[in-house]
Amino acid sequence: MTEYKNSIAQYKAFGVDVEEALSKTAKIPVSLHCWQGDDVRGFEGASALSGGIATTGNYPGRARDFDELSEDLDIVLGLIPGTKKLNLHAIYAVTDKRIERDALESKHFDAWIKFAKKHGLKGLDFNPTFFSHPMATSGLTLSSPDKKTRDFWIRHAKACRKIAADFGREFGTPCLHNIWVPDGFKDIPADRLGPRLHLKESLDEIYSVKYDKKHITDCVESKVFGIGVEAYTTGSHEFYMSYAAKNNICCLLDNGHFHPTESVADKLSSLLAFFDYVPLHVTRPIRWDSDHAVLFDEETKEIAKEIIRCGGEERVLIGLDYFDASINRLVAWVTGARNMQKALLYAVLYPHEQFKKMQDEGNFSKLLAYGEEIKTLPFGFVWDEYCRRQGVPSGADWYAIIEDYEKEVISQR
Repeated sequence: MTEYKNSIAQYKAFGVDVEEALSKTAKIPVSLHCWQGDDVRGFEGASALSGGIATTGNYPGRARDFDELSEDLDIVLGLIPGTKKLNLHAIYAVTDKRIERDALESKHFDAWIKFAKKHGLKGLDFNPTFFSHPMATSGLTLSSPDKKTRDFWIRHAKACRKIAADFGREFGTPCLHNIWVPDGFKDIPADRLGPRLHLKESLDEIYSVKYDKKHITDCVESKVFGIGVEAYTTGSHEFYMSYAAKNNICCLLDNGHFHPTESVADKLSSLLAFFDYVPLHVTRPIRWDSDHAVLFDEETKEIAKEIIRCGGEERVLIGLDYFDASINRLVAWVTGARNMQKALLYAVLYPHEQFKKMQDEGNFSKLLAYGEEIKTLPFGFVWDEYCRRQGVPSGADWYAIIEDYEKEVISQR
């Protein structure tokens, strides 16, 4: 506690109230992705991924069903501080027999609703699954030239939006419903416009059904390219941002879905100027959208700082999206989620108003000097206190819990 009290004094010298920062950080929801625990396989019995989705590594102990995945999440949730939601894909329906994707209903996710309530989660987010399916083998779904294919995926998305609205109603907080499709071409296409017009028509049909925005937040997610669709992605950033702006829905930003020199942090203020909400998928790309576990690195810190300095705590909807099968999956899960929380706390501890005043006054010398000096303040002691108050282990103490769990449970799978 002595170190923490000393930290309070040092941050106060920069005009930062540490106690207020702890309280503020604890209220910012982060949506934890369910698919880190099973390599995005879901519960349909898929033996391999398709549609540009790839998980590298074969670390033993992948969760194979709801019981195993929820058991893993029991451990994970107990090691992560802050307010949390859980993000599901449609392939995680819990059923006695396989239900085709265009026939899914809310009742097929009752087990997840009970799980979320048991753990005091703020709510559930939801995604239709447009990959790893016989109707996606051509590489095109909502933008397919084949009407039968488009209609199947339109029905799937409509079913998922109904489920999402039901989730929002159940938890009293909007469910983020996110559409991402893997559609595109490996080589230079002969027609770029046609698939995009098909995608637009499909989305128009999907969103023709209206739901109360108190229950659902609709969004679309772009990508610069994917495996097998290196030359052309139907749902490009320009396409989806235009569609979202025109149709009063949201445009989700995944920081692995852009060129390596692009900054998602820089994009946030532009979208916040025009959209009610900006959904995020925070990941760690290495040269491409490789979905490594999130680090407490400069990119993650800058994203968090931009959220806070823009006053976007309630408007930027933070979700995680990575899947690493080369190491213990729970370690990846917890490391990435704790780092997102660290980045948020680090950002809340920044004297944004004072720094903004320096910028407005043209005092860039002081802004530079103070911005560098604050980097060496004793953040670690504040983080440890935050974890203690949230009832989760501080430092690396959480790692031993997963080690024991691996010996007792995971190694038996």
